[in-house]
Amino acid sequence: MAPVTQALLLANIAVYLLQTVAEPLLVAYFALWPLHTEAGFDSGAFAPWQLVTYSFLHGNLMHLLFNMLALYMFGSDIERVFGSRRYALYYLACVVSAGLAQIIVSAVGNWPAYPTVGASGGVFGLLLAFGLYFPRRMVMLIFPPIPMPAWLFVTLYGLLELYLGVTGTQQGVAHFAHLGGMLGGYLVIRSWRSRSRYL
Repeated sequence: MAPVTQALLLANIAVYLLQTVAEPLLVAYFALWPLHTEAGFDSGAFAPWQLVTYSFLHGNLMHLLFNMLALYMFGSDIERVFGSRRYALYYLACVVSAGLAQIIVSAVGNWPAYPTVGASGGVFGLLLAFGLYFPRRMVMLIFPPIPMPAWLFVTLYGLLELYLGVTGTQQGVAHFAHLGGMLGGYLVIRSWRSRSRYL
């Protein structure tokens, strides 16, 4: 397993174990809270570092397992393409862009003040990169078990997230954060590609 991918896996698992003993404190200070929230007995308030730290917290064990499975499946291949340093920057950019998308949408929609947690923004950015760099690699869905090329898988998944976000289906899932992670990843890759033409 590539080194940064391995470090991210271990960090997420370690933070989840820490959550089992100090979850209220960690969520209050390190989950991503909307801009209009104020710190209280059972809630936190927005702070800039939360745009990164929220990605290491998870809502439950299944949430952690799905994100870490995707990180394991797609991360190492992308790290080998980008190199470890660029890969780390790319993942961070996807996490931050996902957080910004969630904050903007929650502010515009005047959503209830609940925290956002999870590595999904970074994972969706990796998924986008995988579809761009390995478009013909076959990906097997879990439910249902249907193989399809990576480019099609990424496209359908992105459209599904957009539909679920717009219609408000699966409330409690940060669909626009997922899309924000993909958008941030796309912009980073496009920036790197355009720069390389002139170097």
